[in-house]
Amino acid sequence: MTGDDRPIERRVGTALSETDATVAVAESCTGGLIGSLLTDVPGASEYFVQGLVAYAYDSHRTLLGVTRETLDSHGAVSEGCARETAQAARDRADATWGVGATGVLGPGGGTPETPVGTAFVAVAYAGEWESGTTETRVERHALDGDRRELKSEVARTTLRMLHEAIIARR
Repeated sequence: MTGDDRPIERRVGTALSETDATVAVAESCTGGLIGSLLTDVPGASEYFVQGLVAYAYDSHRTLLGVTRETLDSHGAVSEGCARETAQAARDRADATWGVGATGVLGPGGGTPETPVGTAFVAVAYAGEWESGTTETRVERHALDGDRRELKSEVARTTLRMLHEAIIARR
């Protein structure tokens, strides 16, 4: 922990600027909040490439290219969907970093396997070609709160994960 108490979106912006990196966002359950938080920071146009909201189930496939196999086997709220979403965000925007978030915010829609509050967040890094450094990390989170609180927590969790990944690559 750096002791930096600035909002996470400002810390992400600083880290991206300092590393001359860019980010693209593909989000579902957060409905554009991740992109909104990033662009709340003055100067975000230096590092924020684009944001996509794939909210409906089919839009994961049609907008982001999440495979039918992933959606059929695991659903839109899954590790595989989050992974493919982050990779699509990164690759379609030709950005250094791609982030993806998907989850169940409720109050309905949960299942025993993916109850309300379940979120999968992913960060995909584009390493230099043929360097073997390109990677994607996915985390599953079980969060508590009402719909608005969950939306905010998923967005901020995603940005914290991105920040940690950027700092680790310095």
